[in-house]
Amino acid sequence: METTTSNNQGVLKIVIGVLVGILALLGYLFMGARNETLELQKSLTSKVEQLSSTQIKLDSISKSLDLKIAEVQSLGGSVAELEAVKAQLENDKKKLKSDFSFSIQKYETKIKEYENFLAVKDDDIRKLKEENGVLVARTQTLETEKQQVLVENTSLKTEKEVLSTTLNKTVEDFTAKNNDLKRQVTLASAMKAINVQAAALSSKGKVREGGAYKASRIDQLRVSFIMPSNPIAAQDNKEIYIRVLDGNGAVVENGNGGILQIDGKEIGYSFKQTVPFENNDQRVDLVSGKGANYSKGKYSIELYSEGFKIGKGAFEVK
Repeated sequence: METTTSNNQGVLKIVIGVLVGILALLGYLFMGARNETLELQKSLTSKVEQLSSTQIKLDSISKSLDLKIAEVQSLGGSVAELEAVKAQLENDKKKLKSDFSFSIQKYETKIKEYENFLAVKDDDIRKLKEENGVLVARTQTLETEKQQVLVENTSLKTEKEVLSTTLNKTVEDFTAKNNDLKRQVTLASAMKAINVQAAALSSKGKVREGGAYKASRIDQLRVSFIMPSNPIAAQDNKEIYIRVLDGNGAVVENGNGGILQIDGKEIGYSFKQTVPFENNDQRVDLVSGKGANYSKGKYSIELYSEGFKIGKGAFEVK
């Protein structure tokens, strides 16, 4: 009995010893992990501070570059190199935001290069200002000399201005008279269309005249007129444009129309046809295409050729 109790006590001691060893090991591991976490936190904090400091320095250099670009532009100098460096700087700032292998040494080298570049540009700007000062002084001297020359030649300039004004007025008057004469000649040479009449053609070819027709009996429209002889008109082919307008002024279309330019404006026409101008008071008959729809009301007809309105007529649909 005593031996059993002694054995149990020995086992208990062994168990307790094992537990104490495990607790000691866990404590050691915990302290090691805690120390590593603290070191990592310190490292991250240092990285963040370095990143922030680098970002601030790059932003400051960027502002300095903007100021120098504006100053060089105001002095009339070239900003190509400054803008190229500014573009490189913006690229470095962009890379910094996603640089997982950030190295403060690498960026300090870049920042130093940018600062050296700004120092060189400060010297260039100083020289540019000096050159501009010389140019300004020279410009002022030239302006003074110019004013002296202007004073000496005032009388001659006045005479030239009077002569120039008179000459310009003469040219303007001649041009205006010449243009007016050209227009008169053009108007005189333009042909005319008189006795404009409209006849209705049925689908079977029957012709109805009189100026008033039933819509159901109008398959096509025949426009007839006289082209008086004109001794100064060119005897050649004439393009005649016909506009058939309803009571609201809308162009009646039959699929053969288009757009016509008159006095710089675009107007629509219903149909057109080429007519050989014989200069002998000839009678002309022009026939529209099929497919137009006519409703009751009064219609007007306008004829155009060579940029002018040459005649007009009317008919009625009952």
